Amino acid sequence: MSRASDSGRVEVEPWDLLVVGGGTAGIVAAKTAARLGARAVLVEEHRTGGDCLWTGCVPSKSLLAAADVAAAARDGGRFGIDVGEVRVDLARVMDHVRAAIRHIEPHDSPASIEEVGASVLAGRVRLTGPTSAEARHPDGTSTPLRFRHAVLATGAAPAVPPIPGIEDVDVLTSDTVWDLRADPGRLVVLGGGAIGCELGQGFARLGVAVAVVEGADRLLPAEDPAAAAAVTRALAADGVDVRTGATVERVRPGHRSGDSPGSGVLVLEGGAEVPFDRLLVAVGRRPRTDDLGLDAAGVEVDDRGYVRVDERLSTTNPRIRAAGDLTGHAQLTHVAGSHGSLAASNAVLGLRRTVDPVVPRVTYTQPEVAAVGVGTAGERDELRVVRLPHDDVDRAVAEGRTDGFTALALDGKGRLVGATVVAPRAGEMLAELTAAVRRGDRPRDLGGVIHPYPAWSDGPWNAALLEVRAELEKPLPQRATRALVRTRRWWSDRRA
Repeated sequence: MSRASDSGRVEVEPWDLLVVGGGTAGIVAAKTAARLGARAVLVEEHRTGGDCLWTGCVPSKSLLAAADVAAAARDGGRFGIDVGEVRVDLARVMDHVRAAIRHIEPHDSPASIEEVGASVLAGRVRLTGPTSAEARHPDGTSTPLRFRHAVLATGAAPAVPPIPGIEDVDVLTSDTVWDLRADPGRLVVLGGGAIGCELGQGFARLGVAVAVVEGADRLLPAEDPAAAAAVTRALAADGVDVRTGATVERVRPGHRSGDSPGSGVLVLEGGAEVPFDRLLVAVGRRPRTDDLGLDAAGVEVDDRGYVRVDERLSTTNPRIRAAGDLTGHAQLTHVAGSHGSLAASNAVLGLRRTVDPVVPRVTYTQPEVAAVGVGTAGERDELRVVRLPHDDVDRAVAEGRTDGFTALALDGKGRLVGATVVAPRAGEMLAELTAAVRRGDRPRDLGGVIHPYPAWSDGPWNAALLEVRAELEKPLPQRATRALVRTRRWWSDRRA
């Protein structure tokens, strides 16, 4: 669509919404805008689908599914089921991973975006002004773009720390580890956060010799310490060499004849050494904001390179919003999707919706660690924590998986403000708890809902009932209920 200016020069009509980046946030933003009737264009440099489809959620959970099967087969003896030696063909495991990607890929394809009315261009975008940009295409051509509003959704990439010597090693990241087709030998995972723990345990269960090296004093340093301890025990049981409180001073590349470019030694503070055949770096992610022309558009970033946004995802340029991993918010696919919808609807409808502060998160180890809201590490002012060990959950007993717990954080008014669940299906239980936190429910609200039995959801339910019973056993409620019982007894006797 175009129009002629007074000078006779043809000008392309501005897009209602320009979306830069074709990951989860970008795809949701483009589809949302198109469904609302706006003229939207999405520009992606490589392939739509983003990290979640190609290198994150889908491949990692596919790998973990295979790892769980291998672990269950080895563990069958305790249930009276012997299966013999478990042999893993990593190439076939990776075939399963790729099959899962292929199955899901059409949902994130350019065709699926165009089907709802948005346009898709292949290229790299550089902003040239507050409401203008240029898309550089793979064939060397470029297209000028003018827009009324834009959403930046270029995501983040794995970060490699500036450790002396690491540049001389062919390191793996969560982007490149999927190229493995055979046992890599000694695999050292640098970083004990969610990604490091998931991949470390997954490869260990597939028969790979794994060590996880973490600089903090425990794995999963952002989670409840009891949850981190449960995951540490699980990884150790799967054969992982867990090294916490381990500061890496330098990396010494392999020098022996026949060593691969990926081999070497981690030299730790104090002189300890951890040799590896491949090094997987999982210490965090950095925003993809380089070479976007942010200065020309008046978009500011913070000292870490994340785009500055307010609670409505507006940048320092009111015509431009940002969504997903490059905002500095939690780098989770469901957050990116929520951001994309919010940023697009705010832009094309002029709404003033704000980001949801209640964000669930799950680490997909076995057991899983699922958490939402205020941390459950310990009681603080105006905060109480109710804990239920899962040896009191009948489903956990039946499956022999009692090394877990549910913790509920309650504020001074008795409202649920946070939760942590450690269990094989903890992530499946978290939606109910997230809704409860968002509504400000009290334990009696959760405890008053009939739950199926026996189920893993008995953990949160029974934890809520613990608190309900504790409240009823306080002196004032106890006196009141006993008085009601006496009154009821008198009334019943009189009626008789």
